[in-house]
Amino acid sequence: MALAHPARRAILSQLGKGDATVGELAQPFDMSLPAITKHLKVLERARLISRSKNAQWRPCRLENVPLKAASGWIEEQRKIWESRLDRLEDYLHNMEKMEERKNDDNG
Repeated sequence: MALAHPARRAILSQLGKGDATVGELAQPFDMSLPAITKHLKVLERARLISRSKNAQWRPCRLENVPLKAASGWIEEQRKIWESRLDRLEDYLHNMEKMEERKNDDNG
């Protein structure tokens, strides 16, 4: 769920370049700071980012371990769906051939 929203994926991409404050993360978006903070809380609950407490600043940091786990799961799902789509393509191709043969026999 944390990766479902494009803003959260963009935030993770931005944090991949280095730590950033909420204000810095909000700059590319047409969103209020409270809206960005809500997205950060979702990412934090998913343990994809952490937020430190340095005086009045709370820089955000990308957490690689959970992101690598999510990436591994996504890759497994991609392979499963590619296999399913390949089987569907083969099935449809065979159906097309059968239809052609049927038309040739009747023609």
